[in-house]
Amino acid sequence: MMLTRVSHFSGEDLVAAKRRATSQDVAARAGVSRTTVSLVLNGVPNVRISEKTRARVFLASQELEYYPDAAARSLVRGLTQTLGVILCQTPDRIFADAFLPEVLRGIGEAAQGNGFRVLLQSVEDITRPAAYLHLVREKRIDGIILSGPRADDQQLLRLREEGFPVVLLGQLEGSGIPFVDVDNIAGAKRGAEHLLSLGHRRIGLITNAPLHYTASAQRLLGYRQALEEWGIGFDSSLVRYGDFHEESGKKAMAQLLDLSPPPTAVFVASDLVAFGAMEAIKSGGLRIPQDTALVGFDDVPLARYVDPPLTTIRLPAYELGARAAAMLLDMIQAKKDGEGLLLDTELVVRESCGLRAREAMLIE
Repeated sequence: MMLTRVSHFSGEDLVAAKRRATSQDVAARAGVSRTTVSLVLNGVPNVRISEKTRARVFLASQELEYYPDAAARSLVRGLTQTLGVILCQTPDRIFADAFLPEVLRGIGEAAQGNGFRVLLQSVEDITRPAAYLHLVREKRIDGIILSGPRADDQQLLRLREEGFPVVLLGQLEGSGIPFVDVDNIAGAKRGAEHLLSLGHRRIGLITNAPLHYTASAQRLLGYRQALEEWGIGFDSSLVRYGDFHEESGKKAMAQLLDLSPPPTAVFVASDLVAFGAMEAIKSGGLRIPQDTALVGFDDVPLARYVDPPLTTIRLPAYELGARAAAMLLDMIQAKKDGEGLLLDTELVVRESCGLRAREAMLIE
């Protein structure tokens, strides 16, 4: 026998059901005030309302099909329910960044799970006074996740001083701004050490970006530490500077190949930049890894499909975004202090470094 739950509506309830229910209808049905309905349904924290009363309010709202809209929730909580994600890159660099979608997916899913939206904005010139401060001043967002922080970004330091919730994807040493990042120094050191372990001693470096980007400076430091620990002096003539995209890697690699002698291996601190370096090597009539071995950084999806597949340092892209969003939401909702969080990287060995070929020869 199937039992069907029947709700007993009064005449007033039937009238309310014919039109869109209001909070007053819910209050009358639950036997509470409109203020109590607002506090319960909008999830206002630190309010002393019994579980029995909360249950009555939720039941009444379900039966009357009443749900507070986003604008009402924002007014009650004093929040816009929106996180701002600021990308300090030009639009063309953003669209070329194969690593970014997974980071944004992590941010988006963490935000959505907490009832927040994400507003995405690129900032080409952080020196402009209104680069992203207008989002804060107009109260369109409750907090910021900023990707690609720069040491010369005075607006960011000003927001920190004002107490506005900010989390960096990257780091600004000495700023005290909470961040989520990978251990760039350890990751770059691991990549350079892998080439050293394969017998290379003249190893070039192409950075992922100009050195005013923190990640770029840190990856250079990791490369340098690896050389010094292996007893090899740092040679600045073996360093070239990429600028996020493939063309910069092609140009930088061509310059390294013009050296006499050229490096036998190159650590490229970005997979996209490494793709350009690979093109330069092939255009010069050389082979990878027989003439020039390569190790990249990021492990973007295309890295396993290029020819030869690229050995690289893998970043936990999705986790970076999810952890940054979770930290920011804690700062906004629970008023918790943010902190610094470093995530581990992983060496992914493929054919571009030469290890696979060496292993195959040993097996034969």
